[in-house]
Amino acid sequence: MTRTLVLGGTTEASRLAKALAEAGEDAVFSYAGRTASPVEQPLPTRVGGFGGVEGLQAYLRDEAISHVVDATHPFAAQMSRNVVQACAEAGLPLCAFERPAWQAAKGDDWSHVADIDAAVQALPKAPARVFLAIGKQNLAGFAAKPQHHYLLRLVDAPAADLPLPQCSVEIARGPFDEAGDLALMQRHGITHLVSKNAGGRGASAKLAAARALNLPIVMIDRPQVPPRMTYGDLAEVMAWLFHTPG
Repeated sequence: MTRTLVLGGTTEASRLAKALAEAGEDAVFSYAGRTASPVEQPLPTRVGGFGGVEGLQAYLRDEAISHVVDATHPFAAQMSRNVVQACAEAGLPLCAFERPAWQAAKGDDWSHVADIDAAVQALPKAPARVFLAIGKQNLAGFAAKPQHHYLLRLVDAPAADLPLPQCSVEIARGPFDEAGDLALMQRHGITHLVSKNAGGRGASAKLAAARALNLPIVMIDRPQVPPRMTYGDLAEVMAWLFHTPG
């Protein structure tokens, strides 16, 4: 018998949860707890961290987990590193369900950077209007360039003051479309876009909108995680679950 832990927070994770529920599989869905109202899942759900590698190992043991699927956001690198170590030490099979990274298309003006600090440095010295499409976890670094006006699009309204001296906030949950993102950028007079290379269709509209407006994009490349079996297709993940001994 298998009992699968799905580490979620992405569209891919939700698709996997639906497939597992429809197949009648024993599985648990885990959210990190970074949004106030996460998407409801058709599986038993837990919310919050595990307490590092040791806490995750204890959970895997106590819940008799036989398989783990890491379907977290591509930038949830610490969680991915922890689960690689925890599964290796526990001898449990692990795979990642990960969307392919975006690739620049004809007409794109991308500057690739390694991390948030490099993204801050890539912005111009002259005042600009910057769409920070990076969530709410890494905003403080951009206060180093207070001359810019920053646009944020967040799932939840900020619970505290934001660390940016000049900013506007739009509360919205994706997926988004090109027409809507084009209108958003025009309404706010956006001159630059900063994005994490999350991949996927649901968040790619801003890239097409920036291309249409000839805007430069500072693209933050994905962080490195240890090697693990990785699939980009739901059918491949389901086949792995059904054919990999626990």
